[in-house]
Amino acid sequence: MKPRNPFEADEVTSRRGGPAKPPLSRDAIVLEALRQLTTDGLKGMSLRKVAAALETGPASLYAYVADLDELYALVLDRALAKVNLRGAPGAGWRERLLALLKSYARVLSASPGLAQLAFGTVAVGPNALRVTETLLALLEESGIDLATGAWAVDLLILYVTAIVAEHVNGLDPAHPEGANAKAIGAVAETEYPHVFAARAHLLSGTAEERFAWAVDVFLRGIPRAPRPPRADPATAASTGSRRRKSPRSGR
Repeated sequence: MKPRNPFEADEVTSRRGGPAKPPLSRDAIVLEALRQLTTDGLKGMSLRKVAAALETGPASLYAYVADLDELYALVLDRALAKVNLRGAPGAGWRERLLALLKSYARVLSASPGLAQLAFGTVAVGPNALRVTETLLALLEESGIDLATGAWAVDLLILYVTAIVAEHVNGLDPAHPEGANAKAIGAVAETEYPHVFAARAHLLSGTAEERFAWAVDVFLRGIPRAPRPPRADPATAASTGSRRRKSPRSGR
């Protein structure tokens, strides 16, 4: 049996309720799972722990979420609701796009587990789709064709997710006390002449400066990139149908 789409699953009416125990709901389960993810990271969140926090048995949760993968998808999309899609009034498309990506990065940075979750879970919920919709609109505003913009969105989101994941699990790679900085600072000129010569540049800049620089590189290069192969509408429709039935798949 193929997994269902958690964003199209029917709501379930809880049979419990009252002063002692509030009614169960998919929303309550997702909120508690997100709280655990934010507090304890990805390994600290589980159906068993969520059930215990909500004072019920793990089996009771399966009426609301099919499995842990489905819960991951719901939690990720709930977190993405906080991404600011509006941008500053009157700002150009480039400034609004950078602001959106920075907001996405801040959302993932709020929890060590969210960036990991974003890597392992395809974001296809309504909030994730709003992010994609806004990015496509901004790239279209810049004059980039739809096919190139579609591939560029995946590139931008993947880059930001990777950058956040790199930083949330430890010190900034350029931090003087980080392993990266210590290793580069200790290289011998005779053995690694290019690394030695570039060591100050390799460790220069704040995380914010490097982030903005990388996005600018992408945006300057995307308009000159070769156009992706022509998409077959029939294939796209078939792929969309399969994706709607499955909350997770490979990138």
